[in-house]
Amino acid sequence: MPVRHLLREIRELGYHGSSNLLVRYISQGRAEGDRPHLSPRQAARIVLTRPDGLTARQAETLAGIEAACPEMTALAGLVRSFAALLAPDPGNDGKLRQWITDARAADLPHLHSFTRGLDLDIQAATAALTLPYHNGRTEGVNTRTKMIKRQMYGRAGFTLLRHRILLS
Repeated sequence: MPVRHLLREIRELGYHGSSNLLVRYISQGRAEGDRPHLSPRQAARIVLTRPDGLTARQAETLAGIEAACPEMTALAGLVRSFAALLAPDPGNDGKLRQWITDARAADLPHLHSFTRGLDLDIQAATAALTLPYHNGRTEGVNTRTKMIKRQMYGRAGFTLLRHRILLS
């Protein structure tokens, strides 16, 4: 009923659109008003992005996230310090252990879970952060092989799969 009254009033002022268009316009405004300003996925993406890779607006949003609560400030700091460890360096062994200690000192349960996972395989984590070697090329070949296999599913046998892998 209020839409009809509004439609009547704005038609007197010169509106020539339909009532359906008016209802959609009003509903759109309500839907956008109820939405949160920032989704959790967007917040995670901003926190996990390198600070030098953020746009000015994203940097402003990150500053707002960090100002909103002390847990987010601690999380953002720990994420940045862990990201700094990802460049292989022989001194990262001690830095990793210090990072694990700092992460445990923070009141962030999900980081505690991550640190427990690091502790389970600390030798591999240390090797990944200190040595320049990696298996990226092998993983790339495996991924490409699986993609070709999925594309050919049910169409041909091993011989054609072998030829496609060797020719790609």
